[in-house]
Amino acid sequence: MIQNFVEELRWRGMLHDIMPETEDLLNKEMVTGYIGFDPTSDSLGVGNMVQIMTLLHFQKAGHKPIALVGGATGMVGDPSGKSAERNLLDETTLNHNLNAQKKQLEKFLDFNCGANSAEIVNNYDWFKNFSFLEFIRDVGKHISVNYMLAKDSVKNRLENGMSFTEFSYQLVQGYDFYYLWKNRGVKLQMGGSDQWGNIVTGTELIRRKASGEAYALTTPLIKKADGSKFGKSESGNVWLDRTKTSPYKFYQFWLNASDEDAKNYIRIFTLFNKEEIEVLEIEHEKAKHLRVLQKALAKDITIRVHSEEDYNSAVEASQILFNGSVEDLGKLTEELFLDIFDGIPQFEISKNEIKNSILLVDVLAEKTTIFPSKGEARKMIQGGGVALNKIKVESAEQVINESQLINNKYILVQKGKKNYNLIIVK
Repeated sequence: MIQNFVEELRWRGMLHDIMPETEDLLNKEMVTGYIGFDPTSDSLGVGNMVQIMTLLHFQKAGHKPIALVGGATGMVGDPSGKSAERNLLDETTLNHNLNAQKKQLEKFLDFNCGANSAEIVNNYDWFKNFSFLEFIRDVGKHISVNYMLAKDSVKNRLENGMSFTEFSYQLVQGYDFYYLWKNRGVKLQMGGSDQWGNIVTGTELIRRKASGEAYALTTPLIKKADGSKFGKSESGNVWLDRTKTSPYKFYQFWLNASDEDAKNYIRIFTLFNKEEIEVLEIEHEKAKHLRVLQKALAKDITIRVHSEEDYNSAVEASQILFNGSVEDLGKLTEELFLDIFDGIPQFEISKNEIKNSILLVDVLAEKTTIFPSKGEARKMIQGGGVALNKIKVESAEQVINESQLINNKYILVQKGKKNYNLIIVK
């Protein structure tokens, strides 16, 4: 049974542009539609999740989703939204990235559900034997230079220069749509709003080359409420690959969203229905400090991207960080312990230095740069502003010895409420 896919996107705030008659077509029949993914990395990032969720809702509405991984377009480079030309990838790197992205996409879409099973295609398959002369004859002659120059992705770059390689990108992407329309019955291309010009070039090519009809739909580009770019944390991009962004950091990214962003994200990145989200919003408003929306969002997406076990570990680690004891810290795996405190100042001292005990103020002022002097360290300790392994230091005569090491290796020093420092004892 076909459900109203466009209405689903609309209430979720995921609809930006839509070509006339697209909604009527989608409500009338099962449509095959596709979205292209850029293979410049061997992992998709949370920014790609908008398009993954679009395909997921598309399939849930009864339509057939195709994910196109751009083996050919990755060799050219999309100028849309870019201020400078990207480095082109060699074939080995490209193939590695494509295979890694395929595995990630397979986690979200259903590839075994009959007529509307998901598929993954690679545009290199139809471009690899397509000669340049054939391309400019069979594709280039149908789209005028004037038409191409009018596109924002081109206009925004002309002042500083643009290579022919990038200029031709919209023709290459347009041909993808034509090829899939002709050979796979694809009637709809979707993507981010910055792709509208490229997508419409495809519908125009189909019309001019074959007098066919095709349709377009885009989602808005997601930005944070403060106007900054979505998908980046303090340490850089947030990836779906656990080796690039750990499940703990992935969970924290969503948990730390502002209230305004969380209201937006929970519609876009989860599968909660409208009623469930409205209930969560009411609950959140009653006690904002409990961060009901952020917790629901972080749980849903962490489980789907990683696993329930990873989610539980992330929650436990978060609780230990804020409320745990030194015993709790010792229960964490070394990997998770270091992950929690990644990015904080780290200092090394030798085990010999603490073998027979050493005054904490000596370590803080002389062996590290946590305090500029012993006097400053004593003053902060006397004011109750220093904690050692989550325990407040009561006396400036506090000593450190081997019995206090976490995992037989670490000492955690807290200066104030949020200023953590890690001493590694070797």
